[in-house]
Amino acid sequence: MKTLLLASALLLASTPIWAAKNCEELKSEIDAKMKAKGVASFTLDIVASDAAADGQTVGTCEGGTKKIVYKRT
Repeated sequence: MKTLLLASALLLASTPIWAAKNCEELKSEIDAKMKAKGVASFTLDIVASDAAADGQTVGTCEGGTKKIVYKRT
């Protein structure tokens, strides 16, 4: 039982639920990864998480209130 409680505590401690990643920082990281993979023509837009967006969601930020949407150009 103690092992289960310890494992659960470690899992929760390693999961930054309260962390809200900055959208511009995440967008820059995704942009760098896309360019490193050879993708040349694309856009990344930051929109509200509940907004309809034309493209594929590739990340969420600011505590899940916003999302980053990828679209080929």
